[in-house]
Amino acid sequence: MDMLVKLYALPDLAPAVARQQAAGITIRRAIPPERHLVADWVGQAFSRAWVSETEMAFSHHPVSCFIAVEDEAVIGFGCYNATYKGFFGPTGVAEDKRGHGTGAALLLACLHALYAEGFGYAIIGAAGPQDFYSRTVGAVPIEDSWPGIYRGMLREKK
Repeated sequence: MDMLVKLYALPDLAPAVARQQAAGITIRRAIPPERHLVADWVGQAFSRAWVSETEMAFSHHPVSCFIAVEDEAVIGFGCYNATYKGFFGPTGVAEDKRGHGTGAALLLACLHALYAEGFGYAIIGAAGPQDFYSRTVGAVPIEDSWPGIYRGMLREKK
């Protein structure tokens, strides 16, 4: 199910980024020369379909992908405007790095960027952890939204 977020009512980004910085994690917008590194990491940690969406985010200028970096390595990513304009995702944090606010900081960075680019609302497509999105940014479910934009999408055969 998709979820809707009011971008004009987002929590402040600065505290979330500061908490990450205090833990030695930098939240920042990725740059084009990092495309292969980020895409490779996404493919290893998540899925090939997410690689395609991440690479699309790198085709924008500025890049519509934020990354979490610790010790010069990617530990998380968040994209927006990757599959459709106004959509957040894909996003993910390394399994051993979850539960420390990195995903929330990436989410907020992306949503604040969407707001700065003139959007009033964002859609979280095929939202996984709905409680997280509701709690973190006040996202609400969009009823009858599955499969939505993914209707008829080609998928890998297992």
